[in-house]
Amino acid sequence: MTELTLEPGVLRVASAFPDPPFEVTIDGTQTGFDVALMRLICEDLGLARHQVEYAGDDFNGIFDGLTDGSYDAVISGTTITPEREQVALFSDPYLEFDQGLVVNVTRNPQIETIDDLQGRVVGIQVGNTSDLVARKLLAEGAIEDIKYYPYHDILTALGDLSAGHIGALIKLFPVVYWLVKERRELTVIQQIPTHEKLGIAFARTNVALCEAVNKSLASIKERGQFDALRRKWLDEPHKG
Repeated sequence: MTELTLEPGVLRVASAFPDPPFEVTIDGTQTGFDVALMRLICEDLGLARHQVEYAGDDFNGIFDGLTDGSYDAVISGTTITPEREQVALFSDPYLEFDQGLVVNVTRNPQIETIDDLQGRVVGIQVGNTSDLVARKLLAEGAIEDIKYYPYHDILTALGDLSAGHIGALIKLFPVVYWLVKERRELTVIQQIPTHEKLGIAFARTNVALCEAVNKSLASIKERGQFDALRRKWLDEPHKG
């Protein structure tokens, strides 16, 4: 597999932290569903995994590193979209989720669904697919405005929601579910059906690496390791 990667024997993987439960740092160690999945894939392919942290303000800028040879792959709870498929090659989808709507239930108990956001400002991370949902709401007059946060400033957005500076936040459900667990005033009140399929991205020219990863993904699922990762990182939102 060494001929498939930029550096022989090494798979350079870019992710944006924090994006739990996909990418999270616990006690100084980088881990999460995606991190663990890439470790298994690298074991299958006989490659060493080198983690690259993407720190750009706009998430969509992460794909530039595939084109300019900064890294081999992107995995970061990444939704496959037609626009992104124009600049990157994606693996077979490995998970599917909807967007989550988060509100401050202490300050705004009257907001119960997405239909109750009139006059509210909704927070969105730059380059996040939740922007599509927010733009539609804005066009329909269902919200007052959108406030954009640099992608790495998700904790600032949550702080603004806690302080009442914005009325809601929209982000992929498992991520916001994780992020609000320790914030009693914030709750994911609704899942917005977007049916987003997540995939691993590669340079459009590296078809061979994508195919090798797809084979590894299938094998990991057959061995039961994928389900084990789901139980560890993703089953908690469904309890109760």
